[in-house]
Amino acid sequence: MNEELVAKITQLVMEKMNGSTEPQQEVQESNTTLRILETPETPSVDEPNTLIKLYNNTSTNEQTSYVEPEANDVKVFQFEGDNLSESVQAARKNTPARIGVGRAGTRPKTKTWLQFRLDHAAAVDAVYGEVSEELLQKLNISTVTTRVTDKEEYITRPDLGRRLSDESKEFIKANCQSNPQVQILISNGLSASAIEENIMDVYLSLQQSLSNLKIEIGTTFYIDKGRVALMDEIGEILQPEVIVYLIGERPGLVSAESMSAYLCYKPRLGTVEAERMVISNIHKGGIPPLEAGAYLGTVVQRILQHKASGVALVEKES
Repeated sequence: MNEELVAKITQLVMEKMNGSTEPQQEVQESNTTLRILETPETPSVDEPNTLIKLYNNTSTNEQTSYVEPEANDVKVFQFEGDNLSESVQAARKNTPARIGVGRAGTRPKTKTWLQFRLDHAAAVDAVYGEVSEELLQKLNISTVTTRVTDKEEYITRPDLGRRLSDESKEFIKANCQSNPQVQILISNGLSASAIEENIMDVYLSLQQSLSNLKIEIGTTFYIDKGRVALMDEIGEILQPEVIVYLIGERPGLVSAESMSAYLCYKPRLGTVEAERMVISNIHKGGIPPLEAGAYLGTVVQRILQHKASGVALVEKES
């Protein structure tokens, strides 16, 4: 092949690789053959147009510098909550509240979030659930209704849950004992789950406690979708000395099965909240149901003894 042609082709290739538009340099024919056949020496810094130098320049421009971090600079990521302080650990032992649960980045941990969703679903089920007929049959009690027609109306119209339906008024007058010492009422309220889980133990324990104290019990009945102040209208109809109202509490994210017991001495329409008493947080994680039933009997005894409840009872006992 013509040496001059080889030299020109080589020069074109070199210019193509680096996009050079510099004018071609004169090639010495005497050295061309030697430079092609022999292994090229490492070019010096002063040879800007050599093939190796051009390739190295291109690579240097395209490479991104990277510094390998030292072993001491690397920190192991830890979720919050893995190493809790003694005060947080002590608090967690004494409360079911979600404290010290940590997070993953800006979000709750998966386990914490799933538990939250589960507790929220249980709270919704408690509000919209119903007490089973089987349980009411075991308790051997009848059912009456309020002026509420469905759950949505019960939530949005509390006033309707404070009044009996006309049919229920007539039923109570015809089938329930008048002027008892104690009238026990049961209602699902805002948690049917609370009644399902606790009422059997609380009711039977309360009955036993009142029986031991020689206190007369009237005709117990169940109220579907009742509110606390409904005891006032029932007090007007039956004229009991004391009403004990066992009702499901508003469910929370700690417990959807908590029940309360409201007590009042001679409740009538117009009774104010200061005249009522309440024993709340009755469930397996709070006040044990059997213990609550027994304690309620002693509270009823104090109310009958002082003929007062609520703030008035506290004043008379102090």
